[in-house]
Amino acid sequence: MEFLNEHGSVQVDELSEHLKVTPQTIRRDLNQLYDLELIQRIRGGAFIKDTIENLGYGARKVLMADEKTEIAKLTAAIIPDGSSMFMNLGTTTERVAEFLVDRSSILVITNNINIASILWPSRSIEVMIAGGMIRQSDGGIVGTSTEEFIEKFKPDYGIIGCSAIDDAGEFLDFDLREVRVTQAIIRQARSVILVVDSMKLKRSAPVKVGTLADIDILVTDEGIAPEFVHACQENGVDLRIVKGTEEN
Repeated sequence: MEFLNEHGSVQVDELSEHLKVTPQTIRRDLNQLYDLELIQRIRGGAFIKDTIENLGYGARKVLMADEKTEIAKLTAAIIPDGSSMFMNLGTTTERVAEFLVDRSSILVITNNINIASILWPSRSIEVMIAGGMIRQSDGGIVGTSTEEFIEKFKPDYGIIGCSAIDDAGEFLDFDLREVRVTQAIIRQARSVILVVDSMKLKRSAPVKVGTLADIDILVTDEGIAPEFVHACQENGVDLRIVKGTEEN
């Protein structure tokens, strides 16, 4: 459980090597943890079960890492040079930033210290960072002053992430302060792009951010269910699905 809390997910072979026991032992132990409702099983491994708190930042960075990379590449390709955009908190939006570093004449407004750190060295990118309280867990900036800063702008795009999406197409997060900032981004951006891996459809979170009706473009991976594809179509969402990861 300590390993899962740190990494978010685990493969049987990986954990077998780490703990120096057989894969059969790991499978039995994971089944016991599943019976205790502490984890969710996936093919070849497991990931930590949802709680009222989000996973740690380090765990979120490695969870679905290959899918996030492909989602980020596709999202960056949507953004033309000369654009302005909001980018909010999240490990997937941070990956998008990594694929924007060589772009020309773009303005990025963010409440994410990690995104600012990725982009500010690029001479052709202007970065504006919101004021507010810095969340120690992940470098996110939140609070009333952050919302007020966001509301001063009307950029071309808002690139946002979330922690979970439910069956009704509502997307969710854990921190009300973060949610209020994201809602301000949705109101102010001319076009909203939600970047989310398919595992978010299997998770839950307590605070509602918005619905699919608030989104213009949604970029995700092939793990989404047909019912979710239909929900996007019903809400007029431009759904972009990455076709596999680099490993495939």
